Amino acid sequence: MHSSDREIVRSYKSRRWITCVLEFKGRYRKVMSEGRYTELFFLDEATAFAAGHRPCAECRRERYNAFRDAWWLRSKGERRPFADEMDLELHAARVDKGNKVTYEAALSSLPDGAFVRVEGGAHLVCRDALLLWTPEGYTSKYRPQDVVVTVLTPKPIVECFREGYVPQIHSSGHSR
Repeated sequence: MHSSDREIVRSYKSRRWITCVLEFKGRYRKVMSEGRYTELFFLDEATAFAAGHRPCAECRRERYNAFRDAWWLRSKGERRPFADEMDLELHAARVDKGNKVTYEAALSSLPDGAFVRVEGGAHLVCRDALLLWTPEGYTSKYRPQDVVVTVLTPKPIVECFREGYVPQIHSSGHSR
């Protein structure tokens, strides 16, 4: 949330954290409009997922439906979940008392697209390696031994990756 001076005043106001496209049906709004949500810009979808965001049901409908289907498979529910149900579970998995929720897992157990913290840096799990994240793109490839790592991507999202949801990755991640 931000003030009328466009300064961040708190980490979040609601549990609905979504990723949208930059342009949709010719709509325009001023970034950090007073009384509205604060826009964040991510390198790619995998980075947004690491922060705990999910695809928007309006402007990213196809991605939202694919994510929702993976969520349904992971939860083994009788019906596909509603956005509010996913947001409620996601919120508890991404933040606790203002702090980012992380957990430990064996690197070999993690699917592509998950983010982990190794030696102080954020890395993307990609095939048999870890790619170092920077704001400009992925810069180096690291081939670790099987170790236990701190997982940055919320657990429900990692489980969606296991069920077949493939996050979009910046082009620098494909060239490594």
